Amino acid sequence: MFGPVFTFFRLMRAAWTLARHDAMFPVEYQAVFPAPARLAGRLARLVAIRGRADNPGERLARALEELGPSYVKLGQVLATRADVVGVHFARGLSRLQDRMNPFPDAEARKVVETELEAPVETLFAEFGPPAAAASIAQVHKAVTHNGQTVAVKVLRPGIDQRIHKDIAVLRMGAGLAVRFFPASRRMEPRAFVETVARSLVLELDLRMEAAGASELMEAAVAAQNLHIPEVIWPLTSKRVLTTEWIDAIPLTDIDAVEAAGVDRVKLASDITDAFLTCALERGAFHADMHAGNLFVGRDGKLWAVDFGIVGRLEGPERRYLARILHGFLTRDYDRAADAHFDAGYVPSHHARADFSAALRSVAEPIFGKRADEVPMSRVLLQLFEVTELFDMHLQPQLILLQKTMVQVEGVCRTLTPAHDMWESSAPAVERFMRRELGPEGRIRDVLRDLERLHTSLVALPVTLERLTEAAERMNTPEQVSAPVRRGWFTGMLIAITTASLTVLLTLALTGRLEM
Repeated sequence: MFGPVFTFFRLMRAAWTLARHDAMFPVEYQAVFPAPARLAGRLARLVAIRGRADNPGERLARALEELGPSYVKLGQVLATRADVVGVHFARGLSRLQDRMNPFPDAEARKVVETELEAPVETLFAEFGPPAAAASIAQVHKAVTHNGQTVAVKVLRPGIDQRIHKDIAVLRMGAGLAVRFFPASRRMEPRAFVETVARSLVLELDLRMEAAGASELMEAAVAAQNLHIPEVIWPLTSKRVLTTEWIDAIPLTDIDAVEAAGVDRVKLASDITDAFLTCALERGAFHADMHAGNLFVGRDGKLWAVDFGIVGRLEGPERRYLARILHGFLTRDYDRAADAHFDAGYVPSHHARADFSAALRSVAEPIFGKRADEVPMSRVLLQLFEVTELFDMHLQPQLILLQKTMVQVEGVCRTLTPAHDMWESSAPAVERFMRRELGPEGRIRDVLRDLERLHTSLVALPVTLERLTEAAERMNTPEQVSAPVRRGWFTGMLIAITTASLTVLLTLALTGRLEM
């Protein structure tokens, strides 16, 4: 009964917290805000904490830490986009990636013992203090009794309740946005929140993360340079995840990466290729690729950790995505436009030629340019204008992919401002296009059609038998009721439909085999 009331007050608390940290309308950006926002900013600073940090990004980071893990996720995405929010601002937000305050070691040990049903000393020969802390869990370095060095991830105590409360606030915020800001409806705020909520809930079960790690280990085989730590299943439960320990440098420490002599240009290309290859070839990708989750060995090997969010794409979505990317890479904007329309991303009442021209206006000014030559904030603004002009809505099934693409490009820009996103994307897209649209792809399509034909043929005798039974009952008119007549009519429709589909599939298959 009082749930919505409490949620509203939590929403107000979020606004109050941002105001206290001068993170809602920072004083440093007053000149670019419209008049109402400038007034709101001046009022908010009346309650702001004295002696707050000089960096607005750090102030926002502290506010998000106070608000909870769901808000921290947003900050982690922004931290990768120095080209959009500014280098100084992004540097202040970077603390959210891997330098959050840990919870006490004693609490972590208690969780481990409860979950694995044994004393820590029985489970591990050594169990060290927190090595890294994030918004939902922290990691301890440990050694098993057989001498293997492992990483033990432990969920924060009470995190379940905080996540569910955060989700309720986000849902209310999305509802208010739809009601009072009609223009936001194209961005599908409710669908966006539900996608984020689903991923956050899955992160609360580390067995699901272990399964994600195992899935991505299989997907990474197709990538040029991506490695996933092995899961230690006997030491894994709902609130504890144990994997092999990775002795590598976090990509949050660019100075250490440079000192190790790692080829940063190649590493940036490897990250792009690994992400796209996993997404296109296997339909599964690491969906939280901020710098705090990526490591590089001194041998140049790229490692990923933290698999709480795994994105998945079905076959048709992967094909549409590949066609769109290939259209951009080859500067064939008509082809890219066709893929948007075929996927239903653009309403059919718009002209394809007009949309093709809009894509050209976005891509041509940045084609072939290095990352440091592209004003990404201006590009994003133009893309938003294009989506508004053509009534495009945010695609719920692609939210995680789009979010991760933003993260990946941001990490690559941090490694090398001269990162060429076009050149790095091309190999993965071209491999997929050759596989899907070449002989191998055509054979696979034929096999799928054969499978559908087989299913229809198997179902046909059962349908005909039901039709016969219905016809026999019709021989005794006095016993035929209205429901039976409706059943006979339905059976007839099913039989005709099944037979028609069988014929059509056969013709289609025959036509394809004769090509």
